[in-house]
Amino acid sequence: MEFTDGVGDPKSLGLDPDDLPDGLVVADETGRVICFNKAAARITATAPRRALGRPLTEALPLEDLKGRRWWVLTDPYGGLAIRTAQPERHLLLPGNREVLVAARYVRRHPAGPLHRLVVTLRSTEARLRNERSHAELIATVAHELRSPLTSVKGFTATLLAKWERFTDDQKRLMLETVHADANRVTRLIAELLDISRIDSGRLEVRRQPVDIAGAVRRHVEAHTTAGEDPGRFVLLVSPGLPDLWADPDKIDQVLGNLLENAVRHGAGTVTIEVAPAPRPPREPGDTPSAPAPQGTEVTVSDEGPGIPEESMSRVFTRFWRGSKRGGTGLGLYIVKGIVEAHGGTISVTRAPGGGARFRFMLPVGVPAHLA
Repeated sequence: MEFTDGVGDPKSLGLDPDDLPDGLVVADETGRVICFNKAAARITATAPRRALGRPLTEALPLEDLKGRRWWVLTDPYGGLAIRTAQPERHLLLPGNREVLVAARYVRRHPAGPLHRLVVTLRSTEARLRNERSHAELIATVAHELRSPLTSVKGFTATLLAKWERFTDDQKRLMLETVHADANRVTRLIAELLDISRIDSGRLEVRRQPVDIAGAVRRHVEAHTTAGEDPGRFVLLVSPGLPDLWADPDKIDQVLGNLLENAVRHGAGTVTIEVAPAPRPPREPGDTPSAPAPQGTEVTVSDEGPGIPEESMSRVFTRFWRGSKRGGTGLGLYIVKGIVEAHGGTISVTRAPGGGARFRFMLPVGVPAHLA
């Protein structure tokens, strides 16, 4: 395969068409296939030996979504001589299998005859997964919004129409319900905004000094104030915690989600451990000084049924639910996004008591502008 306008001989650069992640099909000036890489073979289910040397129209029979033969429609060899490319679009392989196709017309000189036709193929699986994920997100949001909004609308309409018929206690109860449902909608909208920022890489982290042990204590107190038995929580804080610079609101979001999961879906004692996270072992040639802490590590464990082994890999994905006790299934996905935005890591394992154990590490250090 020859490149006349690239950076040089592909062999001298160690390039091989089979190394490309996308399908690559190249036809010569006569329209016969001279390159058909492994990715193209996988996408089209056609062996390279069956495609090489054949006319492109036979080796790669494509149709548009209206059933029209693509190569007849575009006529790359006999069409406009000023055309240089075809933008990526959905086309169909035999059997109505969708594929994303783009083409580049290589000419030795402008408006000259076609010297090479270079075609790239990409599977639509990733795009379809994204579309299914977005559709599922919309369906989940619609479902989660319907219940509280129906409640808000019903109670407010009732109060407006029959205000004088209710006692003060009845009015208070209905207004408290409206308030709780409005908070539920607000939380859902906040989750959607977080997901949007995480997916687009725009999640901002405003680092400040954070007392992580104090933050954990506040969350435990919030649960005990709400009626949980104080004896259900065990907090273990190791001495010598390094200074932690993080976004306090987002760390509160992480802690709140993990403790809420442990209380709601777990059972027994909830143990929260806060400790320095040691640096990895020294590499050969490193100075023999004592390793400084790598960061702060927080572990939340419960004694509930735990998470099945086959579900461990899906815990931090969208819509994963550990039980049928409500929730959108978005919380742990957001937690992972927040921790990773801080440069940290998070994992889940089984706790010694059989429940779930979540552990996240936040790296030590101050913002670059203060270093």
